[in-house]
Amino acid sequence: MVQLCAQFLGLAAVTCMVRGLAVPASPHLSEREKGRRKVVHVLELNTGRVIVQTAPGKVVTHRGGSSPSGSDPARIRVKWTKVSDAFVFETCRRRWAGERAGVRVVRAGAQEDAGTGDASVVIHNVTLQGSRHALRSCEVTNDMEDDTGFVTSTVEGVVFPYHPRLGRYKLNYQQAQEVCRQQDAILASHGQLHKAWLEGLDWCNAGWLEDGSVQYPISHPREQCGRKDAPPGVRNYGYRHKEDERYDAFCFTSNLNGRVYFLKRFKKVNYSEAAKACQRDGAAVAKVGQLFAAWRLQLLDRCEAGWLEDGSIRYPIVNPRARCGGPEPGVRSLGFPDRKFRIYGVYCFRKNAPPPTPQPKRAVAAGAANGTGNN
Repeated sequence: MVQLCAQFLGLAAVTCMVRGLAVPASPHLSEREKGRRKVVHVLELNTGRVIVQTAPGKVVTHRGGSSPSGSDPARIRVKWTKVSDAFVFETCRRRWAGERAGVRVVRAGAQEDAGTGDASVVIHNVTLQGSRHALRSCEVTNDMEDDTGFVTSTVEGVVFPYHPRLGRYKLNYQQAQEVCRQQDAILASHGQLHKAWLEGLDWCNAGWLEDGSVQYPISHPREQCGRKDAPPGVRNYGYRHKEDERYDAFCFTSNLNGRVYFLKRFKKVNYSEAAKACQRDGAAVAKVGQLFAAWRLQLLDRCEAGWLEDGSIRYPIVNPRARCGGPEPGVRSLGFPDRKFRIYGVYCFRKNAPPPTPQPKRAVAAGAANGTGNN
């Protein structure tokens, strides 16, 4: 859920912010939460002129979510607009219009952390595809003047390299899209891969990105990965033939509507037994993208190798330690062993339970409610 708010304090200021889904408490959350607020000041001068000033940076959210609502400012009107890549304006809301296409206006007053005159546009069920680096304009209008500011929102998540059991460099563009989808992800953008490289991603195999280009991130230059004397960076093969050429994939996923966990068992199992064990526990074998999201966003740390849905064996390490696969955090991979004869643990994924359906209140007889009914 993305929530872009306008808060009117007298005739002075507007605050626009984004709130994402809550994630489990951790030492890193305070810093992560700071990236989810975006301030936009709107000044209404004595002359009646309105000025919108946006703070630098971007707002960050996760996919999914919902939000409360409140009451209406009296004079000032707000219009939120999504700006497409071609800089075409697609109006999300104008003046307090009704619901449409997963977007609604929250009217001011009763919202948590909001003062009098708060107004919000809420984008429900944020998807990986629909909210990749979205640019939205905030137009504020009084009786005579108007002005516009721009806010960029992005989905927080994790990029991971992927190749199937068939081996390296076996995927054309469409197949790369499909394997990412199968692992609860989408093809990453160049911006997402670049951000992952800045955070330390180092991978010496080229993979498809969503724009049809083929790239790979190198943090530690070496001879077999574009020459040892080349500077660190994201190597770019350019745009390749989507049907004829074969590479790996760089996938992107975000927050989970559920939990990944290592199923505790007295003995290790093959793949078929692992799938049945998760099913008996009310879950399913976790997908690769789900394990990466749990590692990055839910800080899952487990030094035990386990089956995943695609038949690979992996385990997530947040705090590196001896005998857990090296000095860097990450999701360790042991490849694709024989599903029938090799035995390991298993990582399961259990979806969050849906919220309970509100039950209608039963009518109570007046006499019984007043304590005057017949005994």
